[in-house]
Amino acid sequence: MPRPETDIEATRIKIMEAADRLIQDRGAISFTMADLATVVGMSPSNVYRFFESKDALAEAMAGKWFAELQVIMETLVSADIPVEEKLYQFFANRLVVKRARYEDDPELFEAYMDLGDEHFEVIKGYVDLADHYMASILVEAMEKGYFKGLELDSIVSLVNTMMQPFCNPRIMMQMMHVATEERLRIVVNTILNGLRADEEPAKAKLELHITG
Repeated sequence: MPRPETDIEATRIKIMEAADRLIQDRGAISFTMADLATVVGMSPSNVYRFFESKDALAEAMAGKWFAELQVIMETLVSADIPVEEKLYQFFANRLVVKRARYEDDPELFEAYMDLGDEHFEVIKGYVDLADHYMASILVEAMEKGYFKGLELDSIVSLVNTMMQPFCNPRIMMQMMHVATEERLRIVVNTILNGLRADEEPAKAKLELHITG
């Protein structure tokens, strides 16, 4: 008789929770699926019935990590609020979640970062999806007159660069004391009001430098 889906999911969760403990104790790169089988009290072949490889396990753990963040982004993209507030909340709401996770268990938080580094191809889709949601909000801002003279790809790249302390977990760990919602509000306002093509002044400065 096939195992009920509820039992399968419960066992997968049990294995992922064991993996949490294992990567916290040994590091993401060090543990093997055989190690995981020992910790969870199963044979390696049985563990492979639920996760066919370490990549598959990492993908499931990444899905668990990003699930709440993805809901936040999806909700904001369709929210009926001013685009200025939408862009701020896009980063602020996720910042709050990540900070809480870090403060709850810094070692596990860092272990997840190591797991993501080891299996970056697994999480790349989530990173690209975040860029897609952000681009949707930036397009809305462009329609309101922000970012004059700039192409969307350039805006996405620039905003990503400036927002690293508020969204990149590795940088956040180092800058948690300054990556606050208050500072984020200032940065978002600065981006909206100051990020635009400004070719004439740049050209004038270049000519002054050449002739000076």
